[in-house]
Amino acid sequence: MQIRVIGVPMDLGADRRGVDIGVSAIRYAGLHEKLRALGHSVKDIGNLHVPLPENQPAGDPHVKYLEPIIQVAEELAAAVSEALLAGDLPLVLGGDHSIALGSITGVASFYNDIGVIWIDAHGDFNTPETTPSGNIHGMVLAALAGLGHERLVRLAGRVPKVNPQNIAIVGVRDLDPGERELLRANRIHVFTMTDIDRRGISAIMEEAIAVAGHNGRRIHLSLDLDALDPSEAPGVGTPVRGGLSYREAHLSMELLAACGQICSIDVVEVNPILDRENATASLAVGLVLSALGKTIL
Repeated sequence: MQIRVIGVPMDLGADRRGVDIGVSAIRYAGLHEKLRALGHSVKDIGNLHVPLPENQPAGDPHVKYLEPIIQVAEELAAAVSEALLAGDLPLVLGGDHSIALGSITGVASFYNDIGVIWIDAHGDFNTPETTPSGNIHGMVLAALAGLGHERLVRLAGRVPKVNPQNIAIVGVRDLDPGERELLRANRIHVFTMTDIDRRGISAIMEEAIAVAGHNGRRIHLSLDLDALDPSEAPGVGTPVRGGLSYREAHLSMELLAACGQICSIDVVEVNPILDRENATASLAVGLVLSALGKTIL
């Protein structure tokens, strides 16, 4: 398989600085060499240009840095569509989770009907009316489902980018009150850590794949490293205790690889400033490898 790596050092969607250098940390952890050792070809197009927060006005406090985030999302959507047109699998490295607006828009522009598996401690399903922070990384999934600020929702002219019924969120353990109501009202398939504790990660992932990949539908994987417990992934901007274990995360990726429907991946929220010896970036690389076919035997 040809993997096309696209770096997006986005640091505008969240309050805590540092995820912009997560792109370099993931590459430094041996991403290219390990993908090639697995038998894949790798083409790295480098990083998209992302303006620095220090050089940008935050703008509306309910949707901070809206204009530059839209600009980067448009460029990323085009890069992802171009990769798919060439027969490559886009692997997008973040950066904060607002980059998924661009990556998933690009996938949705190429395929008629897609599913999304969103592995994250958070729902990222706020709107400007429900957000407690104004940070767009917490609104992006709602925007992709057709809810929220018009500029986010109408990016590239397709509304929604993803049918809400085709979305599965896995690993959630921290939701805002308004976000919780939106998830219920829109009947999003949410698999919390309580569900995982009760039923086991294998059953949960099999159901998530059935939701997102019904009838052979292509699946975009959006992996936020804060889905893992902070003991496993210390280098994230918004850590929440009680997350996925190392083996639960790897089994999730192995099951996704086995389903054969993954068409694109983004990996986000690695923050080297908060990390220990690049452990979180190394973990991110290991999970990508599992999602792309690495097995124990």
